[in-house]
Amino acid sequence: MQTPLTPLAGQSLLERRKRAERALTSVVATCYLLGVSTRRMDKLVATLGITGLSKSQVSVMAKELDEQVEQFRTRRLEEAGPFTFVAADALVLKVREGGRVVPVHVLVATGVNADGHREILGVQVTTSEDGAGWLAFFRDLTARGLAGVKLVTSDAHAGLVNAIAATIPGAAWQRCRTHYAANLMSATPKSSWPWVKALLHSIYDQPDTDAVHAQFDRVVDALAEKLPAVAEHLEDARADILAFTPFPKEVWRQIWSNNPNERLNREIRRRTDVVGIFPDRASIIRLVGAVLAEQHDEWAEGRRYLGLDVLARAQAVDTQHAEEVSTDLELQALTA
Repeated sequence: MQTPLTPLAGQSLLERRKRAERALTSVVATCYLLGVSTRRMDKLVATLGITGLSKSQVSVMAKELDEQVEQFRTRRLEEAGPFTFVAADALVLKVREGGRVVPVHVLVATGVNADGHREILGVQVTTSEDGAGWLAFFRDLTARGLAGVKLVTSDAHAGLVNAIAATIPGAAWQRCRTHYAANLMSATPKSSWPWVKALLHSIYDQPDTDAVHAQFDRVVDALAEKLPAVAEHLEDARADILAFTPFPKEVWRQIWSNNPNERLNREIRRRTDVVGIFPDRASIIRLVGAVLAEQHDEWAEGRRYLGLDVLARAQAVDTQHAEEVSTDLELQALTA
């Protein structure tokens, strides 16, 4: 039997569910009061009743939300760890700075904690998605207690990959299979892509680790005869796109791409698209942080993302040895 919510707990739950909507209201209100609201936003302003809000009311609302988001995004992580699997991604948003509208990058990381639940690990806004931004982001995560990471999944942005290696040296890196497919498509003649795509998918459809690597070799051999440049592109990416293989097969689908984060990205976009152009970076952190905090709570209350047994087996994987094996396989393929 479930324990009924006390009135206080029920009220807290209700307030938490409203957090993202309150953040959206405060950001839109800030735009409106600064006179930068767009025609698209005018109807929303009236719908939210923002015309009846004063600058002081908006300021109080924003301050309260900013404090909540700051506590969430700076919290300690060690008690929930180890975080066996981590995923990192970035979204581009627009903000007004110095009288101009400029793009900024919102860096987001998620992870699977020791209890098998997903968590939002961190969010930061940077001017560009360069190595310095990602390095500062991951240094903040490790300083707050991120540890026990066995695999990080992301796209192949050089600054991101280097930051992972510099801050989490014991972790393997998995190149997102979806992003890689797009990269491979750009290197493939358009007429040949359906065939190449089918071959690429056949690698991931194998029943076990040995079969995956064997099929990879067969695919490279098949491509080498007709599309040598494509075969070379795939061979160069061998270690990066097959980093998932030492881990239990039950988790492959969750770790070989950033696709599990797509719902999260859609939820962020649903709120940020309403604003369009943010009045400042603080407004971005307020809204995106509130959306992420809301999602974080839902994950904590939901079913485990990964079972404790499979998580324990994943933690036992020697990623450094696995990396050496991948390198040996790569050298064998090159000298064969």
